Amino acid sequence: MKKTIALWAALTTVALLVTGCTVEEPAAAQTPAPVPAKTTSPAAEPPAEDKAPGAAAYRRWGLKPFAAPPAPPAVKPVVRPPGGPVPVISEIPTREKIVFITIDDGAEKDPGFVRMMKDLKVPVTMFLTDAAIRADYAYFEPLVAQGHGLANHTLTHPNLRTLSPEAQRREICGQQTKLKERYGSTPRLFRPPYGNWNEATRAAAGECGLDAIVLWRESMQIKNMQYQRGDRKLHPGDIILAHFRGPSELKGRTMTEMTATMLRKIQEQGFTVARLEDYV
Repeated sequence: MKKTIALWAALTTVALLVTGCTVEEPAAAQTPAPVPAKTTSPAAEPPAEDKAPGAAAYRRWGLKPFAAPPAPPAVKPVVRPPGGPVPVISEIPTREKIVFITIDDGAEKDPGFVRMMKDLKVPVTMFLTDAAIRADYAYFEPLVAQGHGLANHTLTHPNLRTLSPEAQRREICGQQTKLKERYGSTPRLFRPPYGNWNEATRAAAGECGLDAIVLWRESMQIKNMQYQRGDRKLHPGDIILAHFRGPSELKGRTMTEMTATMLRKIQEQGFTVARLEDYV
């Protein structure tokens, strides 16, 4: 009997082991893994050009802001010597990567251009002809008030080399008087129509109180810039010629589109725009 009981107990123990019916220890309490603290990624830093003063205004015209021009030189590099001849210039002697924008005649009077210049604050010098502006003198008043240069381009836009010395003097001095009366400022700079001048022109400019005859190195056409140098590049101190072009000349484009194209071409070559009157 004792042998039977012992055998039964042994068989029961084996069965329990085989079926895995063992008494398990209570599972240890598990600590949840720590949740990483949320971090906020810093906002992407906007490009420097988007932080520049007036960046929003430039974007409205599809442009990037220009670098600020250097401070004007303490001594102007182009000066008419006392009693000397009026200098004739196409560029300003400088090593700075600056160019100068000049706009001639005054035929086109696009209101958008006034807004554009107010927004961008890019300095330009306006060489105005009375025959082109007399239909609307008031158009140029806000441009003068913005600080853009007022300059002389004769009364009627003749080829001065075909005129007598006295006729040249009337054209130049007459426009000095007109511009002074209309805008309260006497021009210091003169551009002969078509760039044509002779020594009689220089003498007349001097008699009329002008400080320089200003020609150019590049000219902005409707879509392209024309260069005088063979390398077809801007150079430090270059003077650029543009015009107040009308709709018939622009062939569906606007004065502001032409100006924006010119500004892009200047910027693409790594230049900025300075005020011509600060150097002459």
